[in-house]
Amino acid sequence: MFAELADKWSMLILMDLALCGPQRFSELQRGIDGVSRKMLTQSLRSLERSGLVLRTVHPETPPRVVYDLLPLGRELAALLAPIGRWTERCTGRIVAAREEFDAAHAEG
Repeated sequence: MFAELADKWSMLILMDLALCGPQRFSELQRGIDGVSRKMLTQSLRSLERSGLVLRTVHPETPPRVVYDLLPLGRELAALLAPIGRWTERCTGRIVAAREEFDAAHAEG
């Protein structure tokens, strides 16, 4: 269960919906760097199935589909927010550590 909910794309979707509010599929895809249509679709379905995300189809032509967090999703997104802030704050140090590691382990 944890692995399903804690995968990279699911966490980014939850954090994006928490930050930006209800969004259409294309808005989510633009807001989540690197996610493919296929992965976004699969992740949204899994989050919807788990009771974290609500998918609402508005009866228009063409149909407008909007995704939003359900209470359980809001609760999880609130727990993820500190991890997101930590990642933003420490990205430079992480990149530097990776570069140092790669330089020390480069074949040459």
